[in-house]
Amino acid sequence: MTLRIERVTDASTVLRGAHLFDEAVDAAATSRFLASPTHHLLFAYDDEVADPMHPVGMISGAELTHPDKGTEMFLNELGVDEVAQRRGIGGALVRELAALAQSRGCTAMWVGTEPDNVAALATYRSTGPVSSEPFVAFTWEF
Repeated sequence: MTLRIERVTDASTVLRGAHLFDEAVDAAATSRFLASPTHHLLFAYDDEVADPMHPVGMISGAELTHPDKGTEMFLNELGVDEVAQRRGIGGALVRELAALAQSRGCTAMWVGTEPDNVAALATYRSTGPVSSEPFVAFTWEF
């Protein structure tokens, strides 16, 4: 495997990886996301699986700062193209975001996922988190 991970800085690159997101990519949200220095989007490329310009994985994170916790990295979303799954790409993306978080002075990185999401649980566990705690999530939609 020839894996390359790059930070995404322009909207046209995001569009090339639109298939990796849960929902349709929104132009205004993309611009706002990319404009923030505390938002991070990384794409993975694997020349053995796809065209070198076609991303096969993505991870997004956002730095969250709080008065009593300092700055932590929230791993917002991880996605790997079906043709590239089970090749270690998800784990490589998580480790790359963790390294970025450390380099930016974050004190921790965290993520939430569904308890029945076997692939996500395996990926996150394989990257060496310190703890895994059950929690309840509430969502307000506006």
